[in-house]
Amino acid sequence: MTPPPSAVRANSAAARDVAHALHPYTDLVAHQEAGPMIISRGEGVRVWDEAGRDYIESVAGLWCASLGFSNERLARAAYDQMRKLPFYHAFTAKSHEPLIDLSEMLIQRAPVPMSKVFFANSGSEANDSAVKMVWYFNNALGRPQKKKLIGRIKGYHGVTVAASSLTGLPNNHRSFDLPLPGFLHTMTPHHYRGAEPGESEEAFATRCAEALDQLIIAEGPDTVAAMFAEPIMGAGGVIVPPRTYFEKIQAVLRRHDVLLVVDEVICGFGRTGSYWGTQTFGIEPDIITCAKALSAAFLPISAVMVNERVFQGLARESHEIGTFGHGYTYSGHPVPAAVAVEALKIYDEINIVDHVQTVGAHLQSELRRRFAGHELVGEVRGVGMIAALELVADRDTRRSFDPKQKIVGRLTKLCEQHGVIARGLPGDSLAFSPPLIMTVAEIDEMLDRVAPALDELTVQLRRERLAVV
Repeated sequence: MTPPPSAVRANSAAARDVAHALHPYTDLVAHQEAGPMIISRGEGVRVWDEAGRDYIESVAGLWCASLGFSNERLARAAYDQMRKLPFYHAFTAKSHEPLIDLSEMLIQRAPVPMSKVFFANSGSEANDSAVKMVWYFNNALGRPQKKKLIGRIKGYHGVTVAASSLTGLPNNHRSFDLPLPGFLHTMTPHHYRGAEPGESEEAFATRCAEALDQLIIAEGPDTVAAMFAEPIMGAGGVIVPPRTYFEKIQAVLRRHDVLLVVDEVICGFGRTGSYWGTQTFGIEPDIITCAKALSAAFLPISAVMVNERVFQGLARESHEIGTFGHGYTYSGHPVPAAVAVEALKIYDEINIVDHVQTVGAHLQSELRRRFAGHELVGEVRGVGMIAALELVADRDTRRSFDPKQKIVGRLTKLCEQHGVIARGLPGDSLAFSPPLIMTVAEIDEMLDRVAPALDELTVQLRRERLAVV
């Protein structure tokens, strides 16, 4: 399909992109017609397109640019490490200083006692590695049937084959022949959408825990190995768990000897107003995965932390076999590891948690003050520096828009026209997860730009309803 000249200028960067690039999470046919938005540079919480227009990045890229889009210390850390040791691996007991330093720093900062750290290159790979570790662990314990894994409907854990299977979003499964057998999904802990009339958050949390218990019993506790959960569900809609949810969920898992893997890929390193989302919600995981803000998104790196019980199982089985037969060429690559070490130092120096508590409180209060009563907004939700507006066709009945209307997609385009790069999520939710360094003034400016976009969408919908009548 040849894009029309009006959409993609011949021989432009956009034309070259359309000719050769295959983009993730993109309608590939529509992209051939419209072409890409090309971002040329970034500074602080802003990026600029090739025409020189500036945008506030309301979701820190992909929830990840925690220190913004310019940081000389991180750039220098990468450069210095490239000059000293541009690559080495961690296979067959090899190591290097950045890997050792970063491992130590993560264990020191872990929210609950952890024993060892394994490095990968993305959140997807970290969760995929955790899946394999859980299976390996149960084989070490002589439990070859205890292999089933539980995710949650609307949960997101990545796009590798196993991580996609854990993910509970239809578009990550459809036409990919996923999920794989042995991957189960329990209910979404979204009180606004899932509670019965008059049901309190605590009662809804009890029902979520009961549903999990019934699922495990129906499958057979001796066949269920682990549950994966984000502290706040990110890509599924920024869903904040109801009060007492994790307390009750963990009681079920302990009763059936099911491991808990907490996916901190989005929530880790201050996003929720605690260093870890695990701390915000009182979770006690056996395994933690993290990525994104680990290097402030300057270079790809992720990590899996395991507690001593899990490590001992891995160690025993590897000794029996003669090797732990898992790892990536770039596991613990010295350059991303050096950048991650520097990022963690910066978080400590600027006291990122205190900053997020202050600025995040302003974000949450302003979102509610400005938008909670808006005729298109059904719910405003969030904690710290992560939030969402859920758009509804009818506030009183909570009726959703017809998916064919692509409401949140229209809103993100209007946001771009007003200078905000936004992220639309399933359920017509507009996400906010800006760089953690954002100031109160920048939050106000961001919301000042979002407000007219939402109002413009409102006017469009009114006109469309009148046209139908």
